[in-house]
Amino acid sequence: MDQVLQPETETTDPRILRSRRMLMEALARLLSKKEFADISVQEIADEATLNRATFYLHYADKNALLQAMTESRFRDLIERRAITFTDCNGALRAIALGVCDYLAESTGCPTQLSRMALEGSIIPIVEDMFKAGLAHHGMAPDADSSLPATTAAWAVFGAARRWFQTPNRIPAEEMAARIETMVSPILFGASHRPESNHHPAGRRSGYQACDRRAERPRDTRRSLVWRRRHHGSRL
Repeated sequence: MDQVLQPETETTDPRILRSRRMLMEALARLLSKKEFADISVQEIADEATLNRATFYLHYADKNALLQAMTESRFRDLIERRAITFTDCNGALRAIALGVCDYLAESTGCPTQLSRMALEGSIIPIVEDMFKAGLAHHGMAPDADSSLPATTAAWAVFGAARRWFQTPNRIPAEEMAARIETMVSPILFGASHRPESNHHPAGRRSGYQACDRRAERPRDTRRSLVWRRRHHGSRL
């Protein structure tokens, strides 16, 4: 019996990649025509011009294919926008906007999409990004990045999905800003960076550190203006 290939396993074999892409594209086309519950594995295989055995070589069932398809498309969106969580300036908002845009723009009938369980495809990716970012920003010695990263990933997805399901919803950019305001304390509440020895508390939260870094260019320009007024043009 042929061994079933795991979809999440990275591979560079062009034949495997081509078959998986054909199956994902076939499912996307079928979703634009009928309900997911009414789509059979045989229909997906026929639409992809592959046989049923080939389908099961790659995926356990149509739900596994759906998850692989949505995950692949979300990863593509993140990569196209070059979004990472290694920089405080707008990174959280960019991730939230990416989730909102993905939900709004995904192939398939929107009324179906709003009922599909996409959290298994999106949340793990966002969670991994948050974990990597928290490690980059620095954590308190006794802090665990897993809990805030998981909580924040679910919060981002939940808020974005609620936005997507709301009639006459506000623009995605505005919703992303609201999500940023809501989620930032969750992510950075346990994150700390060393502070100067002259600082009374000795440390400050990573969220505050990010805020302060974002304000530095404005403060620097203000300082230059003050010095020019009081000391002349020579600096």
